[in-house]
Amino acid sequence: MNLIVLGINHKTAPVEIREKLSISEHLIGESIHILEDKAPEIKEKVILSTCNRMEIYARVTDITKGVESLKSFLCGYHEIDRETLDKSAYLLVLEEAVEHLFKVTSSLDSMIVGEPQILGQVKGAYSAAREFEATGAVLNRLFEQSFTVAKRVRTETGIAENAVSVSFAAVELAKKIFGDLSDKTTLLIGAGEMIELAVKHLVAQGVDTVLVSNRTYDRAVELATKFNGEAVKFDSLHEELKRCDIVISSTGAPHFVVRKELAAEVIAERHNRPMFFIDIAVPRDIEPSVNEIDNCYVYDIDDLRNVVEANMAEREREAERAEEIISKEVTEFFTWLDHLEVAPAITDLRKVMEEMRQKEVDKATSRMPNLSEKDRETIEKMTSAIINKAIHSPIVNLKKKAESKDGHKYLGALRYLFNLDK
Repeated sequence: MNLIVLGINHKTAPVEIREKLSISEHLIGESIHILEDKAPEIKEKVILSTCNRMEIYARVTDITKGVESLKSFLCGYHEIDRETLDKSAYLLVLEEAVEHLFKVTSSLDSMIVGEPQILGQVKGAYSAAREFEATGAVLNRLFEQSFTVAKRVRTETGIAENAVSVSFAAVELAKKIFGDLSDKTTLLIGAGEMIELAVKHLVAQGVDTVLVSNRTYDRAVELATKFNGEAVKFDSLHEELKRCDIVISSTGAPHFVVRKELAAEVIAERHNRPMFFIDIAVPRDIEPSVNEIDNCYVYDIDDLRNVVEANMAEREREAERAEEIISKEVTEFFTWLDHLEVAPAITDLRKVMEEMRQKEVDKATSRMPNLSEKDRETIEKMTSAIINKAIHSPIVNLKKKAESKDGHKYLGALRYLFNLDK
């Protein structure tokens, strides 16, 4: 059984190449039909196309022809030259192909290890392939098992834990200081991408009250509306700070937006209730000495990056545990695949040997015109017994080897040696 993966990803190709080779969701069906018409050796296929990868998973009757057909399709469909494709593309076969898919669905192959989006993207690609009847028993089993693997990795390891983005790290720190965030008021100073990411994480953690302040008031209104928050005037910052527990700031100001004197006044008016300042601006928005005030906690971009780096290292350690799970699952898949193929291989072997036996019996008996029916029957029984004894040990050993991780190799050797795929 020939399983292959031909693809490119963020590790092998720059974004301009990934853009050229991407296949939009609404064009998946068209792509599948082209492959069906022009590449009959590709029996099953699933096309996975995301911003970071474009991969085609396939079961083929012939690896060389299958790979050539896939490359020709990609070059023709995207009008890209073969040299450019070959520089960025990778080919994975059999165990490597299965292991790769398990790593992809488990997010071990993602730009950010442990990110959850890829599993949904793989499920979408598989669902589309099934909709267009592009999969069969093998890829159906492979992809269904990959989803089980992803679930095991997430539940049995800590690969998805610990913040690995600056914005998420900021929210995680806020949780460590305050515990439950649902009753906390958050003020966002600025309205850029980092601020938007931070407020998404905060809302996901249950923060109810979100205030947004920006020098351009309309932009503050726009962001506040998106998250059911409240826009506040930038020049009323002093008053607004008094009711805020968490302040996240990311502006382009050339000077401090919150100075120590202002923070000291605010914390006094809050009767020393804690305030958490997250400064993700460069240059910094929060004067570092604010951290010297009792019950004021200030974290800047470098503090957050240190947290992210430590968390990334922890995820890498968890990834090693995930690799062990994947290794066992790969073996399990090939055990299933071997069982799927053993019976047909034995049937094909018996058929080939019987055809050979019958041909030789007919040739011999044609030279003996006076042979009695009883003698002819004796010859038939004797030659059948010889064939059965000759193939008995290979069949028994093949069934035993089907239980091992190399079972498919023995199956391949049998089919090749006896020319069973003619």
